[in-house]
Amino acid sequence: MAVIVPTDRSVETFEGIHLYHGDISNCSMRVRMTLIEKGLPWTSHHLDLKKKENISDAYFGINPNGLVPTLIDNGVVHIESNEIIDYLDLTYPEPSLRAAGDRDGEDGMLEWLRLAASIHEPAVKPYVYATKMQKKLKKTAEEQRRYDALQKNEELKEFHARHAGDSAFDEKDIARAREILEDCFARLENALADREWIMGDRFTLADISWIPLHFVLVGCRYPFESYSNISRWAAALRDRQSYKDGILKWCPDFSKV
Repeated sequence: MAVIVPTDRSVETFEGIHLYHGDISNCSMRVRMTLIEKGLPWTSHHLDLKKKENISDAYFGINPNGLVPTLIDNGVVHIESNEIIDYLDLTYPEPSLRAAGDRDGEDGMLEWLRLAASIHEPAVKPYVYATKMQKKLKKTAEEQRRYDALQKNEELKEFHARHAGDSAFDEKDIARAREILEDCFARLENALADREWIMGDRFTLADISWIPLHFVLVGCRYPFESYSNISRWAAALRDRQSYKDGILKWCPDFSKV
């Protein structure tokens, strides 16, 4: 479980659930949806990623990676969105968002969460940055210096160096990302062939983990036209209040970001 001890120890005095999140962040969307599905009250700490509000001493003191979301539950700091939503469902078990049935169902659901997490850095972020967000999130020289001074995670430094200054993701990066996404969405399409939800007839964390990826990638014009089962599943999700309040309330149309 991704629990950390922040350098800003003041947040350990927080009572209740606090969420640091970004409107356009697909990882933040997961946690907002889970909190809404669970009916849990939470205090919002919104960070405007386009204004680089996450690149500050204050926020890096809470999350050493400078990423959103960060969840603080009665002073305990949690990072990594799929681990956060799993934690919330285990800690606040009603209503349950887990797969019904035996251990195989539980393991299968957790595998979908792991798969969604595993493609974030190699596929989702490069595709989104290259097709949509590269220019919008490009840092000034001063912002880049501040980020480099604050960021200690070498993998994240390397990722952001690929679109710093005059650098940019290229067609090779997009092709690699698309290959990974095509493989994963083919698996999702097959899983949904005879099911309402990813795990069957029960809405679970697996659906919450994957629908923000679909939403954001649709906004980047990823071609979902050939995925009829995914399209049906996504249409059903749009009727849920957690989708409306966890995604659309904060980011009505990613294509217009």
